Amino acid sequence: MFNFIKKISANKYGWKGDYLTWEEVQSVSTGYDADKILQSVKKSLLKVKNGEATYERDSVIFDEIEYSWPLLSTLMLAAAKFGNLKVLDFGGSLGSTYYQNRKFLGELKNVSWSIVEQENFVNVGNKDFKDDYLHFFCTVNECVEKENPDVLLLSSVLQYIEKPYELLDEILKYDFKYVVVDIAPFVLSGRSKLKLQTVHPSIYNASYPCWIFNERSFIDFFTKNKYKTIEVFKSLESQDDEIQFKGIIFKKFDK
Repeated sequence: MFNFIKKISANKYGWKGDYLTWEEVQSVSTGYDADKILQSVKKSLLKVKNGEATYERDSVIFDEIEYSWPLLSTLMLAAAKFGNLKVLDFGGSLGSTYYQNRKFLGELKNVSWSIVEQENFVNVGNKDFKDDYLHFFCTVNECVEKENPDVLLLSSVLQYIEKPYELLDEILKYDFKYVVVDIAPFVLSGRSKLKLQTVHPSIYNASYPCWIFNERSFIDFFTKNKYKTIEVFKSLESQDDEIQFKGIIFKKFDK
């Protein structure tokens, strides 16, 4: 159906270099037009919301949904265990993953899907996408106080954070029962690396820093924070010569 790495890793697009600092990568990146991307995502996702399109990802419309079944299985597991499903989708755009799984979520009696995003996304989300199930917040603390989520979803987000482990230190203090990391890039061997990611212009024009994690160190961090690994799985993307995209399901140790 679609394979993002094969599409954008050739030639000048994809992940390049091995940089020492975030500032070094930023100095050679173009950044991105945040408002242009937001409006593009909004336009595409409104079509999905209104039944005019089937699936949106990174503002691109697809005519068929390709599910992350391990992610969906974890959502169903949490719903079965707790009697409801309460998700904090950190960096979840305007609800791409929510709409991706809406067919299944609609079969559940009690669903709360909360997205924590940048203020401009939150403003658009509250205006055009918020409903009885989908909510938008600017901070994790605000979301936790209002919705008390059990599941933390981190999909294609940690690699774009300058200090991802410092962010995780703050978020994991809220003791989520399950954490699902999806679409995270890992090196096939060796240490974590910092690269320049250049997006194919068919999606949008942008280049920015991107972490490629060492899997063992990544899992060890969660273990130290009292999370056990339930499963590691391949994400929808494939691998190139250096990178494998994976997802990992973590569960908080029972007290």
